[in-house]
Amino acid sequence: MAFDHDCREGICGTCSLMINGVAHGPEPGTTTCQLHMRSFRDGAEIYVEPFRARAFPVIRDLVVDRGAFDRIIQAGGFISINTGSAPDANAVPIRKSDADAAMDYAACIGCGACVATCKNASGMLFVGAKVGHLARLPQGQPERRRRARNIVAQMDAEGLGNCTNQYECEAVCPKEIKVDVIAALNRDYIGASITSPTE
Repeated sequence: MAFDHDCREGICGTCSLMINGVAHGPEPGTTTCQLHMRSFRDGAEIYVEPFRARAFPVIRDLVVDRGAFDRIIQAGGFISINTGSAPDANAVPIRKSDADAAMDYAACIGCGACVATCKNASGMLFVGAKVGHLARLPQGQPERRRRARNIVAQMDAEGLGNCTNQYECEAVCPKEIKVDVIAALNRDYIGASITSPTE
């Protein structure tokens, strides 16, 4: 039986499985590799399945190809502006609320639980987290609009759906990313849509 794993510490996201119909299983804020048998009633039947989404084709047994997320990141989930060497810790002032939000959004491990759970196979929680964590930092501002435009275009090209506003993604996210990242993504994307493509 083939299955995927790497860190076994809940930080890489490769252990993505549906357990009894729930992405990563019944415990909130937990990845599959961190799910203990004590979470289940003694003698219970446990159903383990691969994630099912068009964007995540099953490779073998319990292994799915989450390469769609890699291609989304390649479309703009980075900072390409030369920012020079690392500045002193307090040289660039960042509001605490922005720094905290950026860290919360950056916690996304790209496991795909949000996609596997959503009836539209929406990748907007993942995309919102990736766009949002860079949008909250000064270094991410020069490419902010282009990033939103490119990442959303790639998300659509990968066949990931739009948000259903039912919050299944937030309920199963092992890093407990909140759906407010989707609202922030929509704001950035609308702003990007009404500006020049070179911005």
